[in-house]
Amino acid sequence: MDLEIVETLVLAMHVMAALAIIGLVLIQHGKGADMGSGFGAGASSTVFGSGGAGNFLSKTTTMIAIAFFLTSFALAFFAKEKSVALRDIGLPQVTEQVPSSSELPDLENGGDTEVPVILPSDSEIPEP
Repeated sequence: MDLEIVETLVLAMHVMAALAIIGLVLIQHGKGADMGSGFGAGASSTVFGSGGAGNFLSKTTTMIAIAFFLTSFALAFFAKEKSVALRDIGLPQVTEQVPSSSELPDLENGGDTEVPVILPSDSEIPEP
């Protein structure tokens, strides 16, 4: 399978796991909610059996949280692979080229240069 397809599937599973965790946390009731059953609402947790919904929902939340973390690690792996692939594409390296001594003009001897040498006697600037 193509890596892009696998990444898309893992991303879809990641989003579904996140939504499932949100839903399961919102469905679960806190410890203070059991106090209502002591004051007359005795049949509050009979849908999931005599143990109540707490055990089933907490185990399901744990399993989906583990799946969420595994998909997070998989997405991090895919992101690393993409960054390595982009790094290895072959971006041009900037190198500084220093001209060799034969390419540099000989300024000390005044010969073989493109810059004209003007003697002070040839200057049109008046001296003070």
